[in-house]
Amino acid sequence: MTNFPWLTVIGLIPLIGAAVVAALPAGVTDRAKHIALGVSVVTLVMGIAAALQFENKSGTQFQLSEQHEWIPQFGVSYAVGVDGIALVMILMALVLTPVCILAAWRDVPEGGKREKNYFALLLALETFMVGVFAATDVFLFYVFFEAMLIPVYFLIGSYGGPRRQYAAVKFLLFSLAGGLVMLVGVLALYHYGPGGADGFLVSKLTGLHLGTTPERLMFVAFFFAFAVKAPMWPVHTWLPDAATEARPATAVLLVGVLDKVGTFGMIRFCLQLFPEASRWATPVVLVLAVISILYGALLAIGQTDLMRLIAYTSVSHFGFIVLGIFAFTTTGAAGSTLYMLNHGFSTAALFLVGAMLVARRGSKRIPDFGGWQRVTPGLAGVFLVAGLSGLALPGLSSFVSEFLVLVGTFQRYKFAAVVATAGIVLAALYILLMYKRMMTGPKPELEGPVRDISLREKIVVAPLIAAFVVLGFYPKPALDMLNPAVSKTLQYVGVTDPTPTSADGSTK
Repeated sequence: MTNFPWLTVIGLIPLIGAAVVAALPAGVTDRAKHIALGVSVVTLVMGIAAALQFENKSGTQFQLSEQHEWIPQFGVSYAVGVDGIALVMILMALVLTPVCILAAWRDVPEGGKREKNYFALLLALETFMVGVFAATDVFLFYVFFEAMLIPVYFLIGSYGGPRRQYAAVKFLLFSLAGGLVMLVGVLALYHYGPGGADGFLVSKLTGLHLGTTPERLMFVAFFFAFAVKAPMWPVHTWLPDAATEARPATAVLLVGVLDKVGTFGMIRFCLQLFPEASRWATPVVLVLAVISILYGALLAIGQTDLMRLIAYTSVSHFGFIVLGIFAFTTTGAAGSTLYMLNHGFSTAALFLVGAMLVARRGSKRIPDFGGWQRVTPGLAGVFLVAGLSGLALPGLSSFVSEFLVLVGTFQRYKFAAVVATAGIVLAALYILLMYKRMMTGPKPELEGPVRDISLREKIVVAPLIAAFVVLGFYPKPALDMLNPAVSKTLQYVGVTDPTPTSADGSTK
């Protein structure tokens, strides 16, 4: 069944499901979330079936490929395919979507039309997430890149917190600014490329001699858009507002999946299409990455809003991911791509379990808790495990990827790796201080009994905790899928790993 259009079907299932949910008649709108959950589970099953068709040792860059003419007059094709990195990102999105839908079960208590539209938007977002990682036509990638903004804008602006309109508009303006700058780069890339009816294909645009100045300008256009999406300092300021005001399920998909499009784009487009410019920009990118690591961690320590704290931890973590990508070593790049996966699960757990605690306490302010492990010991335990994964405790998934990033960076850029290591210490501070302030101390006085973690909530967190443990102790299957794509990307950049040296400075 290698000719089966796996990626198209995986993208269409949630889109059809979104249309069905949105069209539900008034009498059965209470079934919207059940239908949405069922559709997302079917999509996940199809994604797993597609992954079983993937061959780790294939000599081609993209598998499960499809290509059809779309707008041949402008060189645009409907072309999709995946390498190991794209497939892992798609699978992460497919796993997190049903988890988020189940976590959002009571997000719209008024029900009716608002509830069905909410779950329809979540399914539509899943389609765009699959499309943006699967696109092998640069213009098609841009279409999905911008299309993702639509459901996220409405999910934040219509269903978020008190400052939802401000957060939604700020998210949209930052994202549109990055997207418009990238569009200039996309059109310039076609102009300097071979042209033709399929002139936007990544395969046709790889390895071109664009000229030094045009290539560097196009790199800057693409990198700016991806830095906004990632987000990196100093274009990160939209994230804390968006993540704080969004519903927890939206925040998970926004930070856990959509923001990975930024780092994924750096690998797929910046490094592969603009190798000389990537090497040229590396010193500046490394400085920005290290600043992001330290700045995000320091601001997280000082937060009193739980959701805002978690958002700032992601700024720090994305700094590690970018650092590994631009270290230009196989170890660093493998660590970065694995970090993209691990961060998705650890951030999802922090946001969702944090939201469960906020729902019980009625406040996002950390000082309003205190002694909460005596009230909900089960939730406190799960929150601790999620936090330990976020600070990269050995034995949990984030440790492996963070260790690989720092080792790979140290091979080529020792000073950057040493400074970035301070991010590990700061991570321990912002996680453990947060837990201490919220969970330890005398039992608080409450007006009535508070329920501990429910069965639905256990089902929500179970796959996330399982991912921490499995990927922490046995990351080999994920790395086996990622490593061939990482090696091929570094070949495009034209770099090899530094030769190891002994203590006396001689090469081994």
